[in-house]
Amino acid sequence: MMRAAYRQIDGSLSFHEDIGEGQPVLCIHTAGQGGVQWRHVGAALAARGYRVIVPDLPGHGRSELPRSGAVQNLVDYAAWCGRLIDELELERPYVVGCSIGGKIAIELACSRGATLSGAIAMAADAGMAKGAGERMSRGLVRELEDSAAASRSDRTYFGTLAVVGRKVPEERRRLIADMHRREDPIVSNSDLIGWASFDAWSRLRSARCPVHMVAGDDDLWIDADAVKRTAAAMPQARFTLLDGIGHYPMEEMEGFDELLDRWLKELSTIPRKEDA
Repeated sequence: MMRAAYRQIDGSLSFHEDIGEGQPVLCIHTAGQGGVQWRHVGAALAARGYRVIVPDLPGHGRSELPRSGAVQNLVDYAAWCGRLIDELELERPYVVGCSIGGKIAIELACSRGATLSGAIAMAADAGMAKGAGERMSRGLVRELEDSAAASRSDRTYFGTLAVVGRKVPEERRRLIADMHRREDPIVSNSDLIGWASFDAWSRLRSARCPVHMVAGDDDLWIDADAVKRTAAAMPQARFTLLDGIGHYPMEEMEGFDELLDRWLKELSTIPRKEDA
């Protein structure tokens, strides 16, 4: 059974889906998108015995923008997710995220991992090299002035096509890109500024829950070696490289719920090292 609700968080109405019963799993979407990215996986994972929580981050989907405007710091999104977890009284949830959602999952593992059962971070690492991140942020800030340009939609569409994996059928590739075309450019650019400025390298040892880092070998937006280094720097983390998959595993892979179920069960078997 799917339940959906709005609730006040930080003074703004925020939307989330709540599907199934069992061990809670918080699923976080990518930059500019919304919980719709989990539309196939959410119900299928719930059918496997989980309670799946799928929020629209502030300013995305059906959630209102914060009063302060579009968010440009992923730590703020992580804090918002923490407040949602507390509001829903979720007991030791898993957190699963992709792209900025993956970085948010890393941040939650570092900031409140003792309260989580585990985290899965896909298409994300602990942060870009400082110079590269600063250059990307400056460019994205400039683009905010041009975000209403008609070409922005096409750039999103073709940019999304470029990072979908080679094993994904053409019809599915184009559907993913079409869904991304609907993004709000101000929100998307702000998310990417948060992506470029995120830096959790110095905090990785503070993670207090098992973590699974995942990268696709066709993902042009990330460095799989940096994802692997992120896993190596955490006390209880593993790394998986997906063959022929790009930046959006939960949208690209048929039957992804089965793989995600296996990953979650594997995390549950890892003894916790509270003092790691």
